[in-house]
Parts: sequence; structure tokens; C-alpha cells
Amino acid sequence: MERRLADTLRESIEQMIVTGEIADGARLDEVRLAAKFGVSRTPLREAFQVLSASGLVELIPRRGAFVRLPSVVQMIEMFEVMAELEAMCGRLATRRISADGIAALKKAADDCDRALMEGDTDQYYRENEVFHHLLYDASGNSFLAEEAARLHRRLQPFRRMQLRVRGRMGQSMKEHRDVLTAVESGDEARAADALHNHVAIQGEKFNDLMASYERTQRQAS
Repeated sequence: MERRLADTLRESIEQMIVTGEIADGARLDEVRLAAKFGVSRTPLREAFQVLSASGLVELIPRRGAFVRLPSVVQMIEMFEVMAELEAMCGRLATRRISADGIAALKKAADDCDRALMEGDTDQYYRENEVFHHLLYDASGNSFLAEEAARLHRRLQPFRRMQLRVRGRMGQSMKEHRDVLTAVESGDEARAADALHNHVAIQGEKFNDLMASYERTQRQAS
């Protein structure tokens, strides 16, 4: 239960950071956040640790936790690399995946579909993570899987937030089905292209979302 609370807090703080409610460079105030969410500092500190591992927060001894947002250029570069890593994972996974692996991938896609039907963006993203990590593991290349998972964690807040763009969750589900079809049919090139485009679109949708937030903030000021 405590771990689930820490995960929920992490997701809430991620959203506050990514939408600009907590500014880049700002110190995360444990007392204020504990009061805001009605929790003790223990799960908050666990959430800070996970945010630090993703690179979104820097923990400085005796000073606290500070927000560290990547620049626009860094974001573009990370999504470019992520697209290539995912494409490579898809190509190798299509060649090497087992029957059990395909069954697990189908289940993950069905779980994503269920979250889509329920309109639960956050649950969709959690199931989406399972789908992608199954492909990383199925690549049969542990170094590649580790690197893909590491960058996936770094981009997690932004990949999760882009699902809030209108119509994006349904589009993402269609892209997952395209990947699954390619993997099942053994079409390595199609699987690689589908995953590459899937991640590239995520970067574009995140930029759309940020533009929408900025426009709303200008209108409110």
C-alpha cells in the first residue's frame, strides 16, 4: 500500500512539474507537498527518489530536492534516440520472440485496450509500460533492453503526459495493435517502423500538450 501511495505521489508531482505548476529549478517543499496531499514525508521521499532516478529531480545532500527539466533540444534528442532504440527492440523481438512472449504481448495490449475503454489515462500508461518492456526483453539483447528501459524511465513523465492530448490514447492503442500485428506476422521491418513512428509521435503530442498549457496560461494572465 505504501509503495502504491509513493507511485501515486510521483505521478502527481510529475504532472505538477511538467505542466509548470512547479517551476524548473524550484525546490520541492516537503512540508507543503505533505499538507497538499495529506500524507507523511516517508512516501514523499520515496517519490522523490524515483523522480531522481528518472532525472526529473536532483537530490542535493542537506539542501533538498530540486526540479531539473530537460531543455527543448534535450527532449528532442532523447525522443530521437528512444525511437531508434524501440525500433531496434522491435526488429529483434520480432525475430526472437517466443509463443509465450506473443501471448504476453497480446495480454498487455488487451489490458491497454481495457484502460482505454475506461478512459483511465494513468492506468493506460501503466499497461503501456508493460507492453514496451515485454518488447525490450523479447529482443534477446540484455544490453539493449537495459538501455531502452533506462531512457524509457527518463522520458516516463513526458510519455505519460502526452496521452492527455485529445484523441491520443485511442491513436496510441491503434499503434500498439499495428506493432502486435507486425510482430505476430514476423515482419521485422514493419515492427521497427511501427515502433519508431509510435515514439516519434509521442514527442510531437507532448509538444502539442505543452503548447496548449502555455496558451491557457497566457489567456489566464
